[in-house]
Amino acid sequence: MSATIAIGPFSQIITMSGLPLKGAISDEHLVVIENGAMILENGRVEAIGEAKAIRNTAKVKGMPWHELEKQLVAIPGLVDAHTHICFAGSRARDYAARSAGKTYLEIAQAGGGIWDTVLKTRAASEENLTTSMLDRLSRLLQSGVTTAEVKSGYALTVEGELKMLRAIRKAGQDSPMDVIPTCLPVHIVPRDFTGTAMEYVEYLLAEFFPIVQQEQLARRADIFVEEEAFGMAEAKHYLSTLNQRGFDLTVHADQFSTGGSQVAIECGVRSADHLEASGTEQIEALAASGVIPVALPGASLGLGCDFTPGRRLLDRGASLAIASDWNPGSAPMGDLLTCASIFGMWEKLSLAEVLAGVTFRAAAALGLQDRGRLLEGQIADITAFETSDYREIFYQQGQLRPTMVWKRGQLISNSTS
Repeated sequence: MSATIAIGPFSQIITMSGLPLKGAISDEHLVVIENGAMILENGRVEAIGEAKAIRNTAKVKGMPWHELEKQLVAIPGLVDAHTHICFAGSRARDYAARSAGKTYLEIAQAGGGIWDTVLKTRAASEENLTTSMLDRLSRLLQSGVTTAEVKSGYALTVEGELKMLRAIRKAGQDSPMDVIPTCLPVHIVPRDFTGTAMEYVEYLLAEFFPIVQQEQLARRADIFVEEEAFGMAEAKHYLSTLNQRGFDLTVHADQFSTGGSQVAIECGVRSADHLEASGTEQIEALAASGVIPVALPGASLGLGCDFTPGRRLLDRGASLAIASDWNPGSAPMGDLLTCASIFGMWEKLSLAEVLAGVTFRAAAALGLQDRGRLLEGQIADITAFETSDYREIFYQQGQLRPTMVWKRGQLISNSTS
């Protein structure tokens, strides 16, 4: 594709312009350009508006015009702000046991659980991790995702976590998508570590993170705050230390018990992800803070547990991003559109709120302000569906797949040809 091109007409362009980062959003506030078009230049949106006006501008400036021959609705490229897609092995056995009523402890005692993934990921080569992750990134791309966050956290040794981050970097270099790496070496305390949880945190801060910074493997860090993982004391020490070292921060918070969101707020992190256990006190505190709540409905579907209280968070004035949490254990589906569609119906979210949750609000949860809206100056990440009505995208609950996907103005997926 040319560095500069005009594209249209789209039946509708959903710009996401003028919508707030926090609080509830009515569908009436969605800006929908009917019979619209865009000019893309050097990877960004140069102009957007009605097709006739854009076509005239392109003609005057001598720009090439790409005529769309099908009815297409364009939305910003989707942003999946929380995934664990760098891993080895499968946990299908765990899923069957959980569906049959086995508890987490029973599954772990039978050789399953996160430790099963840890052992398989440790045994995998960096090349194998890269190859399998590229396959998963391709699946995300085919579903309209143009930016994805990917965490480490399934090796839990210094060398193993570095291997994961190097694989994530290589896969990101080889994929047309933008991949945002996140360090999660504090997923659980590894069984073969002989010290306390705090000693494990200190070990990582001393031995792991200096190499991460030296090799520029990641600028984001995460921690799982939960009774069976890391407590508030370990989390505060970890987060405050990494904040001083310049890391962008996020927290696995309030998944099964509360406490994590309090740590997230006190440490001023970018986002608090999960929040299925959050009650009134936690919701009020999050709404009053600058922390972005991230709902992970894929985990609720995979575990058969409550969803994040999205409606209550929005009504109290909080932001709300939605991510897939694609991982081999609790969220194996990995389909952001399907997860978001089901979550939106369950929590009674407007389509505007769901769209915001997987576009500009998800981008904000990653500290990205240059995508998630189709506006002049924004990165030209565009996902288009063969329909004349944007509501069909969520009405079909993920079964309407994108027809065309542009990344930084380049057409990288086209099922029309």
